[in-house]
Amino acid sequence: MKLLRRMLGRGLLALAVASPWAAPGHADEARKVLRFAFSSAETSFDPVKVNDLYSRTITPHIFEALYAYDALARPVKIRPLLAEAMPEVSADFKTWTVRLRRGIFFADDPAFQGKKRELVAQDFVYVFQRVFDPANKSPGLGELDSVGFVGFNIAHDEAVKSGKPFDYDRELPGIRALDRYTIRFTLNEPRPRLLETLAQSDLYGAIAREVVAFYGDKIDAHPVGTGPFRLKQWRRSSLIVLERSPDYREEHYQAEPAADDAEGQAILKRLKGRRLPMIDEVQVSIIDESQPRWLSFLNGQVDAMATQTGAVPVEFVNMAMPGGKLAPNLAKRGIVGRSIVNPDLGVSFFNMENPTVGGYTPEKIALRRAISLAYDVQREITIVRRGIGVRAQSPIVPHTSGYDPAFKSEMSDYDPARARALLDLYGYVDRDGDGYREMPDGSPLVLEMRTQPQQRSRDLDQVWKKMMDAVGIRIRFLTARWAENLKAARAGNLMMWQLGNSADKPDGQSALAAYYGPEIGGQNMARFKLPAFDRLYERLQALPDGPEREALFFEAKRLAVAYMPWKQHVHRVEIDLLQPWVVGYRRPLFWTEWWNSVDIDDSRRPAH
Repeated sequence: MKLLRRMLGRGLLALAVASPWAAPGHADEARKVLRFAFSSAETSFDPVKVNDLYSRTITPHIFEALYAYDALARPVKIRPLLAEAMPEVSADFKTWTVRLRRGIFFADDPAFQGKKRELVAQDFVYVFQRVFDPANKSPGLGELDSVGFVGFNIAHDEAVKSGKPFDYDRELPGIRALDRYTIRFTLNEPRPRLLETLAQSDLYGAIAREVVAFYGDKIDAHPVGTGPFRLKQWRRSSLIVLERSPDYREEHYQAEPAADDAEGQAILKRLKGRRLPMIDEVQVSIIDESQPRWLSFLNGQVDAMATQTGAVPVEFVNMAMPGGKLAPNLAKRGIVGRSIVNPDLGVSFFNMENPTVGGYTPEKIALRRAISLAYDVQREITIVRRGIGVRAQSPIVPHTSGYDPAFKSEMSDYDPARARALLDLYGYVDRDGDGYREMPDGSPLVLEMRTQPQQRSRDLDQVWKKMMDAVGIRIRFLTARWAENLKAARAGNLMMWQLGNSADKPDGQSALAAYYGPEIGGQNMARFKLPAFDRLYERLQALPDGPEREALFFEAKRLAVAYMPWKQHVHRVEIDLLQPWVVGYRRPLFWTEWWNSVDIDDSRRPAH
C-alpha cells in the first residue's frame, strides 16, 4: 500500500510571487509542458527508499519495470514493458522466467563514462538485492520478504548478524540472470500473483549498479533509468521538473480498452500509434494548501487536478461538481470532470505495543473497540469530507480482490451507548468526578493522537475531540510534520495516528500487510502480532484466486475487526478536473505513471 499525506501549506502569496510556471507563449511556446501540483512534498527519488505516493509518482516516469498496466484497460490488464513477453510460469507458481527486450538503454549519465549502457538481466537482480540490503533500510523489505525469493531472506539476516556489507556479487537462487537477457525468479512457496510485483515501476524499475556506486549517498537526487523522462530540476519540497529523455527508445501509444468502453475507445482512436512520450516537460510544484492549488487550476496555471497526489481539494468539491455534475461555469470553459471511489482508505491505528491502547487481553481489545464505536465516521464524511466518501467496513479497498460492497461489520458502527457500556464493563470509569475516565488500575486514561498542522488535520482533530469527550475519554494531539510522524510510527514511538493508505496492486492482500507481523517497521505501523493472522496471510499468498481464497479474505476481515489494531474510516471519493487542452487522461488505479500517456493540445490554451 502507498502512504498518502497532507502537509503544511506555503500560502497563496508565495504562489503569486514566485510561481514556477512560465506563461504559455514565452519560453515554453515550442514545447509541450504539463503543469501539475502535488498536495504534499516528495521524499526521495531512489526507489529503494520511497513509500510515499508523491515520490512514487515521480519514479515510474524515470524507471521502468518488467511489466506495466495498460493505460485504458478496465478491468486492469498487465502487459510487457521491458520484458519481451509475458513470463513463463511453472505449474506450481514457484518458478517465473522472464526474457528482456534487447537494445534497451539507460539514459546517458556521467556514471557511464561516455558509453551507452544497455539494460541487462543482472540489473533487475540488483534492483531486488538493494531491497534486501540492510544498509538501505528499505520500507519495501517486509513485502518482498514475504514473497519468498529463495535465499534472499537468509542473505539479509546474515548481513544484519555479521554487520558486514551485503554481498552483491553472491549469486542467490531466488533471482538469477541465466544469461544477458534472461531472469529467473525462484520462490519458496507458490506465488500466483507475482506478476503484480513485477509491474511496479515506481519501486522495482531497472537501475544500474554503477550509477548507485557513482553517486553514493547522493543517489536520491540522481535517478537514472530507462524511462521516458529524466530529472531536469529539483528544489526539494518546492519544484520538480522532468524532461523528455533524449535517449528514450522509440515507443508508440498502444492500449486495449474494452469494446464497449466508449471513452477509452475514443482516446485510443485519437492517440494510437503516437510516439511516446507526447509531452516534452512536466513541471510539478508542491502547493500544500488547498486554496492556492484550486486557484492555480482556475487561473490555468495547473493543467490537471487529478490522481490522489493532486485531485480537487475536498473543500472545493461542491464548487467543482455540485450534486455530482460538473459546475456550469467549468463546463462552459471546456473543463472535464470525473469522480471515482478510490482504492484507498482513511485510517487510524493504535500502537499495539503501547501500554495504554495496545495489547491482546480482553480489556485492551474492549478499549479499542469502544473508541471505534464512539467515533462517528459519517460525521467525518459530512463535515470534513464535504459529504463525499464511502464508510469502510474492513481493510480491503474497492477495485481489489476480496472487496465485497455488501460486507458489513462493526467497523463503521457509531454507537456511543455501546462504547460507554464496554468501557464501564472493563473498568474504564470516572473515579475522580472530573468527567473523564481512568484506566482500570486508576491511572489516567489519556489518548495521544499524532497530527499535522494543516487545516484538514485540524478538522479531523475536532471530530475526534468531540467524539471522545462524549464518552468521557480525554484525548490530546501532538502536532508534527507528516514525515516526522511517519518516522515515529515506523519506530513504534507513538500511540495513535490518522493517515491514508492506497492500494498499489489489484490483489486485496496488499492491504492486509498492515496486519502481518513481519511487516512491523514497514506497512504494519500498528505493530500487530497475531500468529493466526500471519498463517492466514501466508495461505492467501500461496492460493490461486477462487472461492477458497475468498473465504480466507472473509476470515481476515473478521480478525481485523475483532482485534481493532486499525480503525478503517472511509474510502475516499475524489474528483479529477482536466483543462480542455489535456488529452488522453484516464485515472490510474494501482499505478502512478500517466504523464507518459497524455498529450497537450496547446491550440486550446487561452491566449495570454
